[in-house]
Amino acid sequence: MKKIIPKLSMIFMVLVVSAFFLTGCGKSDAPELTRIKLSEVTHSIFYTPQYVALNQGFFEEEGLEIELSNGQGADKVMTAVLTDQVDIGFAGPEASVYVYNEGKEDHSVVFAQLTNGDGTFLMGRDVDPDFKWSDLEGKTVIGGRKGGMPAIVLQYVLSKNGLTVGKDVFIDTTMQFAAMPGAFLGGQGDYVIIFEPTASAIEKEKKAYIVASLGKESGEIPYTAYFAKKSTIENKPEMIQKFTNAIYKGQQWVAKHSPEEIAQVIQNQFPDESPEILVSAITRYKEQNSWKQDPLLQKDDFYLLQQIMKDAGELDQIAPYEQVVTTQFVPNL
Repeated sequence: MKKIIPKLSMIFMVLVVSAFFLTGCGKSDAPELTRIKLSEVTHSIFYTPQYVALNQGFFEEEGLEIELSNGQGADKVMTAVLTDQVDIGFAGPEASVYVYNEGKEDHSVVFAQLTNGDGTFLMGRDVDPDFKWSDLEGKTVIGGRKGGMPAIVLQYVLSKNGLTVGKDVFIDTTMQFAAMPGAFLGGQGDYVIIFEPTASAIEKEKKAYIVASLGKESGEIPYTAYFAKKSTIENKPEMIQKFTNAIYKGQQWVAKHSPEEIAQVIQNQFPDESPEILVSAITRYKEQNSWKQDPLLQKDDFYLLQQIMKDAGELDQIAPYEQVVTTQFVPNL
């Protein structure tokens, strides 16, 4: 027994030491993910390619870990970016135009576009299959924050249909987007513009009804995009490249899959919504080509956006594409 115990002890020690080294090697070999703080303007199915990239592991494939927060407004998202509370902002490109025109040296730069047009739907209190834009004459539409993309594109669409804001129709720009559905259901305004899945959920409850799509009516506009401070892009180009790669993978995946397949992937992002609502909302966005299939913000689209902003009375000076947008991270298409 005296001889056996030392041998057993030695074997045990060898096993312990081996396990220690094997475990240590496993940890050191595991790639360390770079954490990125990302602030989105709101949480909506309109941003489906982003959620697909998150849930399909496309960011992890690029070595990134995303900490996602809801900024609840483009102005708040931009403030978070400029004050280094977050690394990347996700909102309308108009926010970057405003900041550049203010003359800020370390302004924000747009590096990837996600959505291809307006994602809101005009809702009224009654079913109206014969709705015409002229029906808004003399009415009030709750349209989001003044100077924001929803209000700007709404004014653009009204103008296209011969309606003058302030004369023929009034846009209520006194509230943030999160408060708009409740305000409308509480009796304010005659119409409201709302993103999915809220629009479909309200319609299912028969509290209000979609009468028109702003996305179909406005056509292709760079509605939402990713941006970071100029210094962040200059100092961390590899991080921005990896982020853009993951978004591109999400865009490509969405383009190749059905609404039902997409709904299953993003269900955990909208736990309170039924699969039926998700499929309905995704189908609407797919049918109107709401999602870009690549992250490139085209120069012509950028200047169209600024012309729309100018026509809406929200812009005095056109910002140069080369200063506000970079295409260096767009994957080879």
